[in-house]
Amino acid sequence: MTRKSLHLKIRTPALLGALGVAALGLILPLKGRGAPGVTRQAAWSASAEAGKRIGIIGLDTSHAPAFTRAFNAPDASAEDFKGFRVVAAYPQGSRDIESSTSRVAGYVREMRDMGVEIVDSIPALLQKVDFVLLTSNDGRVHPEQARPVIEARKPLYVDKPMAASLADVIALFEAARTKNVPLFSASSLRWIPGALELRDGAQGRIEGVDAFSWAALEPTHPDLYWYGIHGVEILYTVMGAGCLSVSRFQTEDTELCVGRWADGRIGTFRGLRSSEHSYGGTVFAEKKIEVLPMGSDYAPMLKAIARFFATGRPPVPEDETVEIYAFMSAADRSKAQGGRPVLIADVLAEARAEAADRKR
Repeated sequence: MTRKSLHLKIRTPALLGALGVAALGLILPLKGRGAPGVTRQAAWSASAEAGKRIGIIGLDTSHAPAFTRAFNAPDASAEDFKGFRVVAAYPQGSRDIESSTSRVAGYVREMRDMGVEIVDSIPALLQKVDFVLLTSNDGRVHPEQARPVIEARKPLYVDKPMAASLADVIALFEAARTKNVPLFSASSLRWIPGALELRDGAQGRIEGVDAFSWAALEPTHPDLYWYGIHGVEILYTVMGAGCLSVSRFQTEDTELCVGRWADGRIGTFRGLRSSEHSYGGTVFAEKKIEVLPMGSDYAPMLKAIARFFATGRPPVPEDETVEIYAFMSAADRSKAQGGRPVLIADVLAEARAEAADRKR
């Protein structure tokens, strides 16, 4: 994943913002005979094999066109991408994060240029697709956008951050489980080269990991949910679940989280805000110390998504994803308490209770 692909900003005027869906009329194609692009879009959609049609929700991030280019490339590997194709998209993402809303118009144009039909609602999208990629940049809107997909029983990938609170993460998984809908969420950094092989024992037992990533902050989200998730995902990819407690220390330019695992291992996450905009880590394994390469690309994750859509088997266990968000939430609490260790179990218990209360 390159710096450009992770932090692309298109400086166009904010188009959606507080106007939300009402503003979509400015960017949706005209309906009716002779409307530009309609014939091309219809032909593209019709050419996708039944049962292979992907829809995207949220065109406020560079992930949406990047994922589409990979799936819809004429030379996309049938073995890797299994014939899946993005055929339709619903643009609404964040309503009020300017760095997200300002991107929508440009990404709508890119998607149209790739033959993707732009629709004006999630129900309209669901009538046209078999699977959904929820790429809205703002985790706060994910629960409301994911629920109709789950109700329609469409397998769903939710881009990071999965939600803007641990309780919402738990509630989304529970909703999907109730409807027996395959669901997963992950950062593409889970597939950083070498990480999964090390987890599987390529160099013996994992003794510890020092992971790092860019960690820009967004006031509407818990601190690490917005960008720190990338490095925390690397940490958990190699270490696995089982963290007992988290201590966090913060300066203007740096985050440092120290996790203590139940089996005595230590894993750390360093968040960066002033040095090189990159992602990686050092893995302390039984046989060898390995340095994970800085950066990655989307292709390995997209291939995993294609396998997920084909099989219905998520590549990341639910309990591990939930613990990743519990780790980041516990880190926020530790910061508020001056770096004191915070128990993951306590944070999880409170979030599960909150999620349960919402159902009453």
